[in-house]
Amino acid sequence: MLIAPGNAGTAEIGQNLPIAADDIMGLRSAAEKHAVDLTVVGPEVPLVAGIVDAFQERKLRIFGPTADAARLEGSKAFCKKVLHRGDVPTAAHREFRRAAEAREYLLAREETPLVVKADGLAAGKGVFVCSTRDEAVAAVDALADNGCSILIEERLDGVEVSVMAITDGRTIVTLPPLQDHKAAYDGDQGPNTGGMGAYCPAPFVDAAMLAEIEEQILVPTIHAMKRGRTPFQGLLYAGLMLTAQGPKVLEFNVRFGDPECQPLMVLLESSLLELLDAAVDCRLEDVAAPTWRAEAAVAVVMAAEGYPGAYPTGHPIRGLDEAAAIPGVQVFQAGTRADNGKIVTAGGRVLAVTGTAATLPQAKLQAYTGVRAIRWLGGWCRKDIADKGISRERQLASQAEEVGG
Repeated sequence: MLIAPGNAGTAEIGQNLPIAADDIMGLRSAAEKHAVDLTVVGPEVPLVAGIVDAFQERKLRIFGPTADAARLEGSKAFCKKVLHRGDVPTAAHREFRRAAEAREYLLAREETPLVVKADGLAAGKGVFVCSTRDEAVAAVDALADNGCSILIEERLDGVEVSVMAITDGRTIVTLPPLQDHKAAYDGDQGPNTGGMGAYCPAPFVDAAMLAEIEEQILVPTIHAMKRGRTPFQGLLYAGLMLTAQGPKVLEFNVRFGDPECQPLMVLLESSLLELLDAAVDCRLEDVAAPTWRAEAAVAVVMAAEGYPGAYPTGHPIRGLDEAAAIPGVQVFQAGTRADNGKIVTAGGRVLAVTGTAATLPQAKLQAYTGVRAIRWLGGWCRKDIADKGISRERQLASQAEEVGG
């Protein structure tokens, strides 16, 4: 297995190639040189930049959407057009080309909770959930110099969840629901990040609701993309708000999320490669449905001091082996590198410590047991990953007891 550019963790399971994730020609040359049978794209930047198109030009097999289709994530304005074309439920919005126009719009309307978004990619940090007009104006000012359009949306109330689906453009395979934690600090406080933790499955979505999400959101989106001559093939990630009126789309990603992917993958029993292979070859309908462990998984992100702002690198990480030796714990490395035989920090989000167990509370305990075994100068994490799911499970159990009693 080849990984580019990789980190200290991937070096233990494959060969790292010193090629940047956005060096599309370099990646294509490496795939040809090493006769790579299948390339799976992780980050959104190369997808939006057209890595799939470049590989397909050379008949190289690659899992992911084309640049046109990747605009579902790369442009929130494009995403809204697709949602309206497919009659997919989402928040009402206005788009502004200039920050001054957005500011005038805010000052002229009544005080109301709003969401302000940058149209382009922002690594999970281009969304501002605002309770007041002043907060919304400040968000617009923060985005004024990014060169993108600005979207102002109604703020939806409810519970946020994520549902992913693998698709070949005709058939979709819907995966178990998750819940991630975007805010930096406990209690969903602080600025947005790329994700501070996630767990699976999310008890807010039962089988009936998952079927509704597939029928009213995932399938219509795929059909709308096809009708718009931008067929979508790859991983469709729906960020959803469960409102009183039903599930509504907050945004789409076009690749496996991080850290959402980690708890999902540790629960997958069947072959991921078989699904990805079939999606690339447009034969998902011929593949058996994936099977999942009847357990729960929790991933806790350990971050560098200062993240999501400026952060130092190069701090030695201790305790990785001790954490990995704990039953039910798997440590996924992200912002790491090897330095003279030691593993040191090399990014903002450094690790995703993932615990698996029979129940969600036990999985959380395993994850944080792993976290406590790991240490480096300034390393930190949220302490409440999966708490909302645990509370929901207790609520459902209490309701079941009342009905039964």
